[in-house]
Amino acid sequence: MTLLNDIVSADGRKGGSGETLAIRGGRPLRGRVEVKGAKNLVTKAMVAAILGESPSILRDVPDISDVAVVRSLLEVHGVHVTDADEPGAFVLDPAEVESAHFEEIDAHAGASRIPILFCGPLLHRLGQAFIPDLGGCRIGDRPIDFHLDALRKFGAVVEKLPSGIRLSAPNGLHGANIHLPYPSVGATEQVLLTAVRAAGVTELRNAAIEPEIMDLIAVLQKMGAIISYEPNRVILIEGVDRLRGYDHRAIFDRNEAASWACAALATDGEIFVGGAKQQEMLTFLNVVRKVGGDFEIHEDGILFRRGGELKPVIVETDVHPGFMTDWQQPLIVALTQATGESIVHETVYENRFGFTQALVQMGADIVVHPHGLQEGPRRVPRRNLEQAAVINGPTPLHGADITVPDLRGGYSHVIAALTAEGESIVRNVGIISRGYEKLFDKLAALGADFDVLG
Repeated sequence: MTLLNDIVSADGRKGGSGETLAIRGGRPLRGRVEVKGAKNLVTKAMVAAILGESPSILRDVPDISDVAVVRSLLEVHGVHVTDADEPGAFVLDPAEVESAHFEEIDAHAGASRIPILFCGPLLHRLGQAFIPDLGGCRIGDRPIDFHLDALRKFGAVVEKLPSGIRLSAPNGLHGANIHLPYPSVGATEQVLLTAVRAAGVTELRNAAIEPEIMDLIAVLQKMGAIISYEPNRVILIEGVDRLRGYDHRAIFDRNEAASWACAALATDGEIFVGGAKQQEMLTFLNVVRKVGGDFEIHEDGILFRRGGELKPVIVETDVHPGFMTDWQQPLIVALTQATGESIVHETVYENRFGFTQALVQMGADIVVHPHGLQEGPRRVPRRNLEQAAVINGPTPLHGADITVPDLRGGYSHVIAALTAEGESIVRNVGIISRGYEKLFDKLAALGADFDVLG
């Protein structure tokens, strides 16, 4: 596997975040694509390798830029990362973990927010850690307060500097009782990565329970951790003195799988998503069926297609086992082709409907309500930050000149361009490389008509 800081085009060229596509749409996407390990698990499992006293092997690693960033960060901290005995597998050897200068961390982190998750493991190994200014997709505030508050409860000393945040653990780390104000995935990962070697027992309440969290727990258990899950989002972690390396095959990327499913619905195509599993996608599959899509469950993947005329739906995003926030953006593209009024309530992140401006430019009838909709029955509790999008369809989409705003929104723009009649110019597509492996190759295999303009 090569180390990529950008994306590899269908013709083999690398392209940075400013790469531009000319897409000629109006053709159904048909064929098969393969999804590898989940970005949201793989990057965290790579960090977990720091905790082991022997090398770890991680399998089904996708060749995406977020993985490249984490690999670079591990290497500047002294972790040796090499290719394993099969394609898409890493050996991570933490024998020579060392401190890294903040300028090195900042240079390799780029816009990634992953450095925050290095804190617990580095505090255990070195007694100190540093976090530069953090970036990420522009989809709303992602405060690190949950992380820092949890680390303080473990006994970490947090010092804010002009260049970032320095943490130390002069007396080591100990177990803690932590109640998250919201079941944050990142904060749950932070607690898990810190608690497994903290002295004593940690009780985490209101924890995130996404499949990627459960897979991270499986990784840590393989390393020798003692972690149990109780009802009502309670996780108990008994700290241990030492951990060993792991050998683990990552859970599939359900976000990418859902994205290709929505592409099949939007373009009236038929896409077999190899590697997708039913259990982790139950909530999404129910919505596919409600909207008029069809799917077939196979042992090696799931086949998605339209089952007839697309129908409107009402969707509320939520933490697992609810409908994922990362699923709503590609779904909205498909909903522009549904007959009637659909409503999507976004309750996880604020400002995540910015991508719909480009869809409106392409002919979609979408109205965003910045403070949500107060009327109507709801299953997910309302939040102050929530927004709602009302989509009326079907509306034919036409080509336009658009710029990718973020990872999932960017993929949705590409699918909208493939759905639209005429040619679209899609700029800044390199950001999509953060979460989609070999995107251009996959689009070409599905019969998409596009050129890379540079």
